[in-house]
Amino acid sequence: MYLDCMIKIPEAPGKISLITKGNTTYVRYVAERVYKPDKKYTSPNHKVIGKLAGASGDLMIPNENYLKYFGALDIPEIRNNVRRSSCIRVGAFIVIRKIMEDYKLPDILSKYLGKRDCGLFLDLGAYSIITENNAAQYYPDYAYNHPLLTEKMHIYSDSKISDFFASIEDDQRIGFLNEWNAGRDHREKIYISYDSTNKNCEAGEIQMVEFGHPKEDKGLPVFNYSIAYDTYNKEPLFYEQYPGSIVDISQLQFMLEKANGYGYKHVGFILDRGYFSKENIGYMDKCGYDFVIMVKGMNALVKELVLENRGKFEEERACNIREYKVFGTTIKRQLYATDTEDRYFHLYYSEQKASAEREQLEAKIERMKKCLDQWKGQTRTIAEGFKTYFNLEIYDKDGTFLFAREKEEAIIEEKRLCGYFVIVTSARMSAREALELYKSRDASEKLFRGDKSYLGNKSLRVSSDEAASGKIFEEFVALIVRNKIYTCLKAEMKKLDKKPNFMTVPAALSELEKIEMIRMTDGRYRMDHSVTATQRTILNAFDIDSTYIKKATDELSRILYNCENERPLED
Repeated sequence: MYLDCMIKIPEAPGKISLITKGNTTYVRYVAERVYKPDKKYTSPNHKVIGKLAGASGDLMIPNENYLKYFGALDIPEIRNNVRRSSCIRVGAFIVIRKIMEDYKLPDILSKYLGKRDCGLFLDLGAYSIITENNAAQYYPDYAYNHPLLTEKMHIYSDSKISDFFASIEDDQRIGFLNEWNAGRDHREKIYISYDSTNKNCEAGEIQMVEFGHPKEDKGLPVFNYSIAYDTYNKEPLFYEQYPGSIVDISQLQFMLEKANGYGYKHVGFILDRGYFSKENIGYMDKCGYDFVIMVKGMNALVKELVLENRGKFEEERACNIREYKVFGTTIKRQLYATDTEDRYFHLYYSEQKASAEREQLEAKIERMKKCLDQWKGQTRTIAEGFKTYFNLEIYDKDGTFLFAREKEEAIIEEKRLCGYFVIVTSARMSAREALELYKSRDASEKLFRGDKSYLGNKSLRVSSDEAASGKIFEEFVALIVRNKIYTCLKAEMKKLDKKPNFMTVPAALSELEKIEMIRMTDGRYRMDHSVTATQRTILNAFDIDSTYIKKATDELSRILYNCENERPLED
């Protein structure tokens, strides 16, 4: 919580630094230095003690951390006992609160977290969506100029938030996931997109962090995080967190068991090529689940399909899937020699993909040729990959490399395969239907992108397993809300004649943040001006009009007035 006063930045040589987040510059203080024996260096533990104020750059607005480390001797008397900004940003909050209420998230979470902690939990979700940040140390600054769902709109400190995440128990998050999935309609046929990502982590105390196969290898241990997403209703269903050494292909069967436990019977799964294996497909058959899965690379089966059907469909108008700029055809056959079921292989050809892949192939061969030319006359071991495209002449007596000749037939054959890809389905459907289903995975991929880029979750910033589990739980609930914002904006944009650039989630939230209430001399907050035309367009996506905004702001004004005139809660 920030104090309603300005003071000079304290003099503490080597311990004061500035960091800018958005439009705010924070003042940090090195509270202690921790030596890490395994890495043999000392790491500073920074604490935000305030934020810059004024143009001079030597004044700051202190927070309670300042009081902790520097005391209150130079703090002037706080004016009017004000605990909250005189300008409150309400637009994005109103939208997020409506989505939370439509999903009954406050009702469900209060059963497992309690009413008081439920409000803080949802406020932390709103904070990460609006600010694109998940650092607890900046939450009080957000709470200072936003309405809250927390009881009496109490502004909790960053230390309270850290303790709160660590206090969330497995039974609470499991209870939420059970009730959230029990509320879905299990009678309708849906396709669930399942995908995973991993996150780097430096906190050695977290047991689920292990060295594995990271998508972005920084030489750090990772943990894995996966989401099951209902592509029909466009909703995240459940998530998993598991150690970083476990690969995707082996985790799938455990996820299928969970889906069955949540009551999903009449469903199919849309999977990336990373889950393609004979064992996984057999297990889905055993469970009675349909599947839509991309085949790995250009393996022998795909190569055979392409060569058998090449030239038969690529120019047929009936095979043109115009919206995706591909041609497609369907072939029924078995997947493995021991397969007892017929599968549907959907073969596609893209001219753009073919052109790009041929260009990449030629560039690759050219790079190999330059290397081979440089190695002439040298005694060295040449990697197997070169032998795919070149016949190598070696002087056997001493192993000297003499020269190389291109394998023209091998290169021509690979170029013939450029531009093709295959999707396999267990259920009978057209090539168009299979591609549309697989492309619906884009929503779950955007979900992961939003998680890392727009919720600030590239790293968890926690130091215990309990806190990590609590923060991942909060992150999943925030994803439910942010995903709804995304789908509503996307649906609304389809109705518009133009494609305005303010209908993306970050741009829309930024515009809604301009809807503000200011505190007047009577101590009550009122809207400064009516909503703009741009804001009305955004609000239409959520079935919110000017009447709804007026009613919501009147309610917030009453709550804020009552909160400001009551004694604050203790942390």
